[in-house]
Amino acid sequence: MDTQPIIITKDVTKRYRQGDKTINAANGITLSVNKGDFLAIIGPSGSGKSTLLQLIGGLDRPTSGEIKINGVDITKISDSKLTEVRRNQMGFIFQNFNLIPTLTAEQNVEAVIAKRSGQDREKVRAALGQVGLEQRARHLPSLLSGGEQQRVAIARALINEPDIILADEPTGNLDSTTGEGIVGLLSDLNTKQHKTVILISHSDYIKKYATKTIEIKDGKISN
Repeated sequence: MDTQPIIITKDVTKRYRQGDKTINAANGITLSVNKGDFLAIIGPSGSGKSTLLQLIGGLDRPTSGEIKINGVDITKISDSKLTEVRRNQMGFIFQNFNLIPTLTAEQNVEAVIAKRSGQDREKVRAALGQVGLEQRARHLPSLLSGGEQQRVAIARALINEPDIILADEPTGNLDSTTGEGIVGLLSDLNTKQHKTVILISHSDYIKKYATKTIEIKDGKISN
């Protein structure tokens, strides 16, 4: 296992105003994720785990603190540079799949390719092959099961060959058996392709797949 940190956060906070109250969604979080880790972030609803993932992924900016991705502090770069970091170094998987309903599986994957080439169709088919959906490439999302839709989302996350996969409750809309299959697929990407995976969940069973686990409560790491 490579022990080089790929993600470092230092004293990261995120505060929101809600009426006359201040909500500390992230409250001084410091952590280090090594290249090749499978980090499980566990916590109940409202604990701040999704906020932390969004901050690491550059989908939101912290109120204060540092977040370094491969040595670059993404809190100090422009929006355009941040977009490049997200596109080239990260793949995102969400609970609700976020597929475009009018596009086929292969079109949903192809839509996010950062660097176009004559081999796009082959790349898309290879990505769908990695998640076992070669035969479903031309199906619309409405013709796919929930597990298949999430596999398309994983293929989409892989298409730009990112080092980091960020998965936000990827099993939340799936039954337990299908959910375990999705987590097992992410585990295979971690062990066989050395992807750094950060997965958030409220379920403890995720721990058995992880190389590292942290628990979040009230915006803080509690263990």
